[in-house]
Amino acid sequence: MPMPSKPPPPLPTRDGVSASFVWVPEGYWENALEFLCDYFPEVSLETWTERMQKREVCDSNGHFLSPISQIKRGMCLFYYREIPNEIKIPFCEHILFQDEHLLVVDKPHFLPVTPGGGYLRETLLVRLKRRTQIDHLTPLHRLDRETAGIMLFSKQVQSRGAYQVLFQHQQIDKTYHALAPHLDHVSFPLQKKSRLVEGPQFFVMQEVPGEANSETQIHLLERRGAFSMYELRPRTGKKHQLRVHLASLGAPIINDTFYPIALPHGSDDFEKPLKLLAKSIAFTDPITGESRHFESQLTL
Repeated sequence: MPMPSKPPPPLPTRDGVSASFVWVPEGYWENALEFLCDYFPEVSLETWTERMQKREVCDSNGHFLSPISQIKRGMCLFYYREIPNEIKIPFCEHILFQDEHLLVVDKPHFLPVTPGGGYLRETLLVRLKRRTQIDHLTPLHRLDRETAGIMLFSKQVQSRGAYQVLFQHQQIDKTYHALAPHLDHVSFPLQKKSRLVEGPQFFVMQEVPGEANSETQIHLLERRGAFSMYELRPRTGKKHQLRVHLASLGAPIINDTFYPIALPHGSDDFEKPLKLLAKSIAFTDPITGESRHFESQLTL
């Protein structure tokens, strides 16, 4: 049976970090401490005990839990996630525009949009929550950690759905710039279509035979010696779509650590950012009816 949707968090946002949560599944645990240690084996018993002593673990009603608190299936437990020795990202985001409903940001390379894995405070969302003090700030679309450029955030719960519909119905015009090897024997503009699926290697996509589920329009902007600047206009939004499409044409984006060959995890080199930039985004505002166009101030 699927768990219900997340209830409102009883723990406040702390320094830009919202409380994480976990649903208690079917099973038996003597108490809350035993469950948390079993469910999160990478977090020590001492750490969970300390969090409980600091009143940082509670149920959905805001009742703080002690190590011996009883739990049962279907309970939702809230807690503050922590990452010791989190890697610092030495690049800053820049707010380009904001009104009552939207916040538009230039995201730097290497900065994740949302918390996950080894990143929490060093994410665009947490940085912006801390900076704006807007607890319910929410990203409206995805952007790879390695990619820089335009990101849109919703500031209002009430209007969020109207903007999300634009992305779901592909009513957003997105343009990317990429620096990659020059393709001598390709005529531009080019419509690249293929079927993308999850590859056998973690987080890597691959092209396979079958009906196309991804499409990118590729234009040649300028030649730079052995490389060229390409303008990419995705018609679909598959994960890593632009990176896979260029790599499959024989022009992997400069400094791509996934395509055509995935390098070991943790191989970031801050001196060698992926040469991919979300350059602009345009749409008709569903609230005001205005034509919106936002352009990154970054360049490759």
